[in-house]
Amino acid sequence: MSGPALVIELAEAVPRVAIQRLRDFLLGASARFEEKRVGKYDLNIHAENLGITDAGDVDGRRPVLISLMGPGIGDEAIFEAEHADEVDQEPLIGFTPTHAVGVIAFCNRPVDHLVTALLTAAVKDVNGGVANAELREDQISIVAGLPGIVATMTDPWPAAYGSAEFLRAWAQQPGFRLLK
Repeated sequence: MSGPALVIELAEAVPRVAIQRLRDFLLGASARFEEKRVGKYDLNIHAENLGITDAGDVDGRRPVLISLMGPGIGDEAIFEAEHADEVDQEPLIGFTPTHAVGVIAFCNRPVDHLVTALLTAAVKDVNGGVANAELREDQISIVAGLPGIVATMTDPWPAAYGSAEFLRAWAQQPGFRLLK
């Protein structure tokens, strides 16, 4: 069963030096690290390396996939498919994405939602961009007042765009859950 996912929208390709910094961070934060290709990593992340002190009754090592997508890096078809039905993002975030980073958890426990949000924030710290999070209707009012929010939308579906600060603030909210 797959778990929660977040996307980081990027205005341009990620420079090789930033990809190397991302790789170094992930390698240091992971219990298992497999590089599928440059910019695509299958790993078990240590929840405690993200500041998560209570993983509940599960192992703190959580399986996650990180994938840079777009022209010249890989997963171009996935990038195009995921952005085919997107609204015009430029008025919302100030640019039209050319690349993205997907952060996908392979489990769906509460700790996996925290890991996904906090790992996405850490990846944003390295690569920049704007986090794109689909929301449930009841989450719109919760995220609207958080620091680091760039934009929210309700049509064609509820979503929020924000910074690493936004993701960290949202993850601290009681009952925090990402939409799959």
